[in-house]
Amino acid sequence: MHNLGRAVPIVARAGTVLALMATIGAVSSTPSSAHGAPSVTKEPFGSTSEGSVDRYTLANSNGMRVRILTYGGILQSIEVPDRHGHNANVSLGFNNLADYVAKSPYFGCITGRYANRIADGKFTLDGVTYQLPINNPPNSLHGGTVGFDKHIWAATPFRHGADVGLVMTFTSPDGDQNYPGELHATVTYTLTRTNGIRMDYRAFVLKKNTVINLTNHTYFNLAGEGNGSIEDHVLYLNAKKYTPVNDVLIPTGIEAVRGTPLDFTHPTAIGARIRDGFQQLVFGRGYDHNFVLNRHDTSSLVLAARVVEPRSGRVLSVLTDQPGIQFYSGNFLDGTLIGTSGRMYRQGDGFALETQHYPDSPNHPDFPSTVLRVGDTYRTTTIYQFSTTH
Repeated sequence: MHNLGRAVPIVARAGTVLALMATIGAVSSTPSSAHGAPSVTKEPFGSTSEGSVDRYTLANSNGMRVRILTYGGILQSIEVPDRHGHNANVSLGFNNLADYVAKSPYFGCITGRYANRIADGKFTLDGVTYQLPINNPPNSLHGGTVGFDKHIWAATPFRHGADVGLVMTFTSPDGDQNYPGELHATVTYTLTRTNGIRMDYRAFVLKKNTVINLTNHTYFNLAGEGNGSIEDHVLYLNAKKYTPVNDVLIPTGIEAVRGTPLDFTHPTAIGARIRDGFQQLVFGRGYDHNFVLNRHDTSSLVLAARVVEPRSGRVLSVLTDQPGIQFYSGNFLDGTLIGTSGRMYRQGDGFALETQHYPDSPNHPDFPSTVLRVGDTYRTTTIYQFSTTH
């Protein structure tokens, strides 16, 4: 199993070195302070057939606020300052639970047991073939019809110095969505004093070996949620290769990005080439591709992506120890969803950067393994780091 998430220095290859190693301390829930002290607060956010859903608000001393739902571990809103210090929510989502349950295209959630697609919903492990639910015909997507995004997670708040966060846990029974093994998953969200959202994923499996690929599926618009297209956002990807797909978005191998519209090794506006008649863009109706990150090892945190919104000056840097990152340009947003601002989301109004193992890895022996064996621990870390340009 790819051994991920060790406490190692962060290597940032697009300029600065970011030091972000948060430590989880004693569990506490601190009331909000008028003086801007770091805090965690909790409020009810409705209920599902599984029980009540809570919303936690994490705030740091810089005024950054992150709201997290126990339903699906969803990052409901992420309020960060622009270059003038004005906050805006940069995460797409809804202002009510019903829309998350009935309509959400995975806004802000934890996706699992296997993020992204598995071809024909089928894989073979230890000589046994498993048939998963087909919810993205002809494939299984993001764990099936009732993935980790559609369950209520237990949550425990904590504060450690100027960092605050939530430890979220969920147990997926043996046979859940036809995946083998009883999987115990923990995702720790930490809002850091330096405006980062650190996500530490841990899991172990009982009874049977399984496959696993966890990620967060936040859609971003750094101009502010509901403020139109993200095509002018400037994207850098630390990837010289990607996994091209067939017409149902299943990888067919690994190829170089050079000479294609998928080359973001130099910062480029997302919309600069999105309408090119390149076959890969036609298949995805835009960008919906896994990029193979440039790495010198299999465990250190590296800068995977950097996005700049020119008008606000907001910058999102994504750091991860994963081998890949899925860049999705919001191609299937169609104006039928009304977001937290009361505005509709149209095609290209948000983008996702999902750190991950490659799609359909269980069916590609040449891809990094996603097998989690009994007795081993799945570990991986991703950081969404926010800053501004002048």
